[in-house]
Amino acid sequence: MIGTVSVLALLRACHPGPTVAVSVVATLLAVGADLDARRVALVGLAVLCGQLTIGWTNDVVDADRDRQVGRSDKPVAAGEVTRRATAVAAGVALTGCVVLSALLGWRSGLCHVVLLVGSGLAYDLGVKSTLWSWAPYLVAFGSLPAVPALAQDSPTLPPWWLMAAGGLLGVGAHLVNVLPDLADDAATGIRGLPHRLGARASQLGAAAVLLGAAAAVLLGPGEAAGGWRWLVLGLNLLLALTVAVGRGRTPFRVAMVMAVVDVVLLTTVGQGAT
Repeated sequence: MIGTVSVLALLRACHPGPTVAVSVVATLLAVGADLDARRVALVGLAVLCGQLTIGWTNDVVDADRDRQVGRSDKPVAAGEVTRRATAVAAGVALTGCVVLSALLGWRSGLCHVVLLVGSGLAYDLGVKSTLWSWAPYLVAFGSLPAVPALAQDSPTLPPWWLMAAGGLLGVGAHLVNVLPDLADDAATGIRGLPHRLGARASQLGAAAVLLGAAAAVLLGPGEAAGGWRWLVLGLNLLLALTVAVGRGRTPFRVAMVMAVVDVVLLTTVGQGAT
């Protein structure tokens, strides 16, 4: 049995910030899609299990690399929890993800397991080291709004602008998420898109992409968003500027705030707006 300390370390190894943020966004999207309470809960839990799978797999795969550069903030690399226990946890989470996703219907379930979780695992297992490191984020986040939309009584794809916004948010999150780790990644052979662009170009690119995502969400619904959308767009502009000049993990945290702000707007406007 693993002790309390190991359990806490295991929870830290799942990348709790992004895991919680993506799960909250998915739940809000389910509310915006007018799903009943049962299916809203299923969407949230399925996405949570999927994100746990991706986070734990990431730390299992990267354990040797993280240990090489002395990443004391990574519980597996620091020896606070074993690689085996983390791999088992990832397997359990994946099983839960598949079961919960199936309960949403085959369309929504396939979308989630294949496009979202599959993209995340592809990133963990090697795509992160290539020029195409942004692609799993584009596919996963772009497909996220389709999970609740395809779980409706009459399954349908969400508006194009919503999926475009999701994909742009994902690419922006990728660019800012790796900024603090560029030197460590380079030392261990990771050469994704941000590493090739460099820190400053990645940070500025992330700010532009995230602002583009906000513009898609705010302008895509047309007049349905109301006149106050310009105020929200101004808020997103300030947040994007923070991404452009922030240091450390601040740009990534701000990117997650931008995502939640945009999704809250969606639940107000409604995903059916065109």
